[in-house]
Amino acid sequence: MKYTTATFASAMYNVLPAITFVLAYIFRLERVKLRCVRSAAKILGTAATVSGAMMMTLVKGPVLHLFWTKGASTNDGGTAGTDIHSAIKGAVLITIGCFSYACFMILQAITLKTYPAELSLTAWICLMGTIEGTAVALVMEKGNPGVWVIGWDTKLLTATYSGIVCSALAYYIGGVVMKSRGPVFVTAFNPLCMVIVAFMSSVIFAEQMYLGRVLGALVICVGLYFVLWGKGKDYGYPSTPIDGEPSQGKPEMGGNRDGRLDLEEITINGQERAPKTEQEQRKTVEETV
Repeated sequence: MKYTTATFASAMYNVLPAITFVLAYIFRLERVKLRCVRSAAKILGTAATVSGAMMMTLVKGPVLHLFWTKGASTNDGGTAGTDIHSAIKGAVLITIGCFSYACFMILQAITLKTYPAELSLTAWICLMGTIEGTAVALVMEKGNPGVWVIGWDTKLLTATYSGIVCSALAYYIGGVVMKSRGPVFVTAFNPLCMVIVAFMSSVIFAEQMYLGRVLGALVICVGLYFVLWGKGKDYGYPSTPIDGEPSQGKPEMGGNRDGRLDLEEITINGQERAPKTEQEQRKTVEETV
């Protein structure tokens, strides 16, 4: 964000669902068939959520004068110009960050297949994150002991909320959903955060609402609907394996038009056996069911 602007950084961060989708397809965590309608819906929905997030961030349009934002300033902060070299460097760093987080989601999904204890896995993630974050802070803030001072202020509240809600609860709930629906389903909701933030900022801080943000929010909602519809159709076909799981089909009872069971010949040890009567075959099917 120091190299670019907050607007550009938030726009680039919303490519996370697209990167996760590609990685999930590579690692066979997501089923994609280009000629299938539900797969096309997932691809189109993912692209729509990313496009809607970009539209909310980069496209302004005319100001929408809402009754709770009357008299508010239209000046947006944090949009100072940057040179082209800093912008490229910032874009590369944000892309690396999104790719790393997408890899984390894929790794979590793979781990949950063999270690299906979501709460225990969340505890390990938070513990390892604390250790790694402490090591990085010791190196980056060397000779500055003042950063370790804990005061009763908004910094403590922010850190506590981030640790409990944004890390612990988010990882746990995401793991529970991911185990049954996959990483693409979880990251598809990431651009929805911009919609919620834009609405809350408009109501609480009386920030001006622009037409571009409203249109982008609508595109995000439509994209999410396509993704959810496509994922729902995936689980509507139990005969097709999902995420590498074997299918479990139900035994079917065949019959002809007049409702009678079809008689079939059975060969045992190379010898043909007389066809079963209708009563015997019905009894066999009932015992199997």
